[in-house]
Amino acid sequence: METAEDVTRMHLVGGNLALDFVNTRTGPPVGPSDDDVLTGYPELVAWGVHAGALTEPEATALRRLSHTDPDGALAAFSRALSTRDYLDEIFRPLAAGGAPSTAALARLRDDEADALGHAQLEGGSTFAWVWRDDQTLARPLRPVVHAAVQLLTTGALDRIKGCGGCRFLFHDESKNRSRRWCSMDDCGTAEKMRRYVAARRRRSEKA
Repeated sequence: METAEDVTRMHLVGGNLALDFVNTRTGPPVGPSDDDVLTGYPELVAWGVHAGALTEPEATALRRLSHTDPDGALAAFSRALSTRDYLDEIFRPLAAGGAPSTAALARLRDDEADALGHAQLEGGSTFAWVWRDDQTLARPLRPVVHAAVQLLTTGALDRIKGCGGCRFLFHDESKNRSRRWCSMDDCGTAEKMRRYVAARRRRSEKA
């Protein structure tokens, strides 16, 4: 079972907060996931800090609130898993060149409206939505759904891709849009090793 400490060891390779949230489930490129980083509300908060969605003081306040309201924390965690499900239904089809679920887009619209209802506009030369004063247990999800909307409305959708070696999604920011792996240190290296072993086997068979 994953712990809050385990969460901080996961690689953030999505290039977008919403994609990194989807990537909290691991597994092969096709089929069901085989592991889940998010196993409870403490892990959700730990992921929020690790991914930059929460500050440590915000996380401390949420941990304290979750202890005084365990039922609320359980409901918030259940909502987080549901949010991840519909974000997967949006971005995985886009990565495959398809279209997202209309129902999933409607849920994202509603959650974005809710998120902005708890946000403030802050800035100087430019402004951005922030959730500094949002003391609700759903706080970790606010920037996630906002990042999803931003990616859908301002990003290049053809840059949303799936890793060739695992189920991770990422936003391809390479100049020639040639990225194939979540990380060259992980799936990219594994593929290179597989090709190397296959090439050696072919040479051995020909000898």
